[in-house]
Amino acid sequence: MEIAQLIADSLLEGFDRHYERFRTTSARAKTAFEAGDWATVQRLVHDRIRFYDERVVEYVERLRELGVEDAPDEVWQNAKLRYVGMLVDHKRPELAETFFNSVTTRVLRRAYVHDDLIFLHAAVSTEFIPSDPPTYRSYYPSEDGLAATFVRVFEDFGWAREFADLERDVASLMRALQPHVGHPVPEQNFQLQILGSAFYRNKAAYVVGKVVDGHHEAPFVVAVLHDCDGKLVLDTALCDEESINILFSLSRAYFLVDMDVPSGYVAFLQTVLRTKPRSELYTALGLAGQGKTLFVRDLRNHLHNSHDLFVEAPGTRGMVMHVFTLPSYPYVFKVIRDVFGPNKNTDRATVESKFRLVREVDRVGRMAHTVEFRNLPLPLSRFAPELLEQLDELAPSSLLVDGSNLIVRHCYVERRLIPLNLFLPNATTEQVESVVGDYGDAIKELAIANVFPGDLIWRNFGLTRYGRVVFYDYDEVEYLTDCVFRSMPQAPNDDAELASEVWYPVGARDVFPEEFASFLLGDERVRDAFLRRHADLLTPDFWRDAQARVAAGEIVDFFPYPESVRFGVAA
Repeated sequence: MEIAQLIADSLLEGFDRHYERFRTTSARAKTAFEAGDWATVQRLVHDRIRFYDERVVEYVERLRELGVEDAPDEVWQNAKLRYVGMLVDHKRPELAETFFNSVTTRVLRRAYVHDDLIFLHAAVSTEFIPSDPPTYRSYYPSEDGLAATFVRVFEDFGWAREFADLERDVASLMRALQPHVGHPVPEQNFQLQILGSAFYRNKAAYVVGKVVDGHHEAPFVVAVLHDCDGKLVLDTALCDEESINILFSLSRAYFLVDMDVPSGYVAFLQTVLRTKPRSELYTALGLAGQGKTLFVRDLRNHLHNSHDLFVEAPGTRGMVMHVFTLPSYPYVFKVIRDVFGPNKNTDRATVESKFRLVREVDRVGRMAHTVEFRNLPLPLSRFAPELLEQLDELAPSSLLVDGSNLIVRHCYVERRLIPLNLFLPNATTEQVESVVGDYGDAIKELAIANVFPGDLIWRNFGLTRYGRVVFYDYDEVEYLTDCVFRSMPQAPNDDAELASEVWYPVGARDVFPEEFASFLLGDERVRDAFLRRHADLLTPDFWRDAQARVAAGEIVDFFPYPESVRFGVAA
């Protein structure tokens, strides 16, 4: 068999093995939800994240064993051509193309793999791929009525747990939908379209669908929970795009969804979330590799159609990362510095491990999603001269010039936020009250999710476009349960009190919450707002209590929607 065919066969075999495991794991979420086994739901998300990288490493080694590393480019071009032919009737061609890229770039061990050897653009269409079972189910309420049809919608998910009062909850759902449905008298084309698999995350199952009334579509997402008696209830219906966007935010854990044809789910979600890029939708479904591929394509398209330059990102320059941005593009690029600033007792390997930690924990809507890139090519001409000077001074090992490209050997990409240290000085009193309150809420929610940010200073937190406080600087993040929260010892004498160095022993992971006030509460308005809501954060007792709750296995409900929209609360 020709070596090109061997490469193509091996890579498709590797991808198919990966997706079979991915789908099996995602499908197990339904059983865990039915059993109320929330720890298993979280573990499934955690385990599934590693599957892709593990399979890539396995097939990199397999191809190296075939001795193809030094094969001429013509062999790899031929392998790519054969691979395309094998994907014509494949149900997940876009994911298989990304797997080809992931393995090939590692096997060739080049700083930059030229576009003709990988799938820079999609080669196989994902439109009209048949799915078994179908991607979505259609219901026509004209005969049985809308209420009875909605009852059937939820019964068709076949959960092995009864509803407390489904008819009651459907009545609440219909009241929530009423302002969003098009016509008071339905047209002939009146149907419900419901994605066939529920979206599982934490303690909830989410049903995604839309009401189609003629040319008008009203999307909705319904949260299904367990009540205190262990029965199922419809908890809320999210009907506006902003609320659904927040639900699908990448600052939360990824969904577990059993999908035969992922592109069909993404296409449906695009009609519900019209402004969210496909890259983020794939990532939210746990397909981060495809999300990264689409991000690069979007970035290239934006660079082709814009003219501004990469510049240093606004804000205080970091001591571990150098951050740059393209003003016309809503992301920042973070490069690890070669030499860290003073008082930063860490190294590159440790910083990278912190970002891996963040990738795998439940981010509870309070941690910015980060995409890691190696050997990311960017046009050299789009870098401001002063930025190139900064990068050459602070992070030269992360840069390589290759013709017209600047190859960024390693970086992290995040959505651009407004740093709190830039926002608060010019904020109104009402804004200070709201943002400082949400900042404290963010820290408390991270704590019960077993995350300690490490450095709580304002510049490490930012505001999203929806005004939510999110943590984004990860070089000192720790598992909460790995920290030791201590009270400040009483000085034995005046000399010890006035000494420039601490007179008591301090361990590497010792934390003194009373010290937070000295670097957080210098501004009077901030101090007043913080102490009204979150004075307990300045005491070791709060942190020790959070540690005890985590150690006991407590999993707290973090609702990605306000309490006021919950059916039981609103009633």
